[in-house]
Amino acid sequence: MITGATRSAGVIGTPIRHSLSPAIFNAAFAACGLDWAYLAFEVPEGAAGLAMAGVRALGLEGVSVTMPHKAAVIDALDSLSEDAARLGAVNCVARGGSGLEGHNTDGPGLIDALQIDEGIEVAGRSFAIVGAGGAARAVIRALGAAGAGQIVVINRSPGPAEAAVSLGGPSCRVGVVDDAEHADVVINATPLGMGVVVTTEGEPEPLPVPPERLGAGQVVVDLVYHPATTPLLQAARTRGAHPVNGLGMLIHQAAHAFRLWTHEEPPLEAMSAAAVAALVHRERDTEHSR
Repeated sequence: MITGATRSAGVIGTPIRHSLSPAIFNAAFAACGLDWAYLAFEVPEGAAGLAMAGVRALGLEGVSVTMPHKAAVIDALDSLSEDAARLGAVNCVARGGSGLEGHNTDGPGLIDALQIDEGIEVAGRSFAIVGAGGAARAVIRALGAAGAGQIVVINRSPGPAEAAVSLGGPSCRVGVVDDAEHADVVINATPLGMGVVVTTEGEPEPLPVPPERLGAGQVVVDLVYHPATTPLLQAARTRGAHPVNGLGMLIHQAAHAFRLWTHEEPPLEAMSAAAVAALVHRERDTEHSR
């Protein structure tokens, strides 16, 4: 029941109707018996500062930040965590002693998804990261901090790849797509291969990693969580690799935000169940609309 004492949080971005965050966080609040509510706020590009002014004025306890505001929101905050400052991106705003604090929980979310959900120890393992954008940069920094044995960054443009490598520490270098063949874990941090897309030349969109570079014993992660099985993950399964989609990362980055806001331990099972149920509902709606 919503009352005058209910504390509020939310997510800002555009478009935002597709967000699973309200389902995940409201399930977490309910499971912990917290009088909190979480809403999605459609905030157009260029209005991140206004949104933060609204957070201050309305007394929201915390805000998740998604595209296109992860960098734009920084100037409207009072302080940044080390990760957020180094990455130049914020995905979580918490109300703290110094005012509004910006955090980036994406990378730690992936580490938790690998270690807690998949039983994959990061320390000492080799990783190939495809992409050098915001998601890739967060992952690279977190892997380096967690003691990954080697991190290879594979990207079409060398400039962004070099910048991303600087986040991963001494074990990180720029590589080529053939390096994926020798990695323990391959992570696609690009939107390439999300679905069956036909290019202007009439050819199917290429996979981020050629299937022949994947094999048994590898773990292949696609940070996309919808669809649950992307063409890359289908190819990985066919080649005998273990496929992992991005839903675990989504849940665990939310778990870090939950801790920051409530100072409680997140109910991971309830959060995961709510995310899966929301995706099933979305699939049914998609089928009905066809």
